[in-house]
Amino acid sequence: MPLFRIAPRPLARTVFAVAIVASLAAAACGAATKPPAPTPADFIGITHELALRGIAATDIVSGDAGCPDRRLSPTAISFTARGLDQSSPIRIYLYIFGDRDAYERNLGDVDSCARSYVSDPAAYEKLEVSPYVAAGQGPWTPAFRAALSQALSAAAGTGG
Repeated sequence: MPLFRIAPRPLARTVFAVAIVASLAAAACGAATKPPAPTPADFIGITHELALRGIAATDIVSGDAGCPDRRLSPTAISFTARGLDQSSPIRIYLYIFGDRDAYERNLGDVDSCARSYVSDPAAYEKLEVSPYVAAGQGPWTPAFRAALSQALSAAAGTGG
């Protein structure tokens, strides 16, 4: 006579309960290993993306909006850009907004600010890739503009 007798029903319930717990644990682990949605990069991430596409950023000035607008200064970084088919270096003013709402609220302010640093309004260049706006005196050459746009798009992640 066996020392222990295992009834079929309690064993089936135990196996079922263990299977449910294992399934829930596996699902939780799968959710935990899912990569987070890409978030916008900081300026170092942006310059990395620029460099990957053949654009060098030098003469970097943090807080330089190009105009005295105190609301834009904290978001702004100016730099000189060179590369690709852009034969002469150009000054770009990059505005990095905290999220899409701030980006949308400030688009008009960027244009107003640009009036103070653009000498030829017909050659004003601007790229809008939420949460970034890059602006400056143009003209920007086609390959340069395309690479700048690609770099900002890659750095933007989900756009804030």
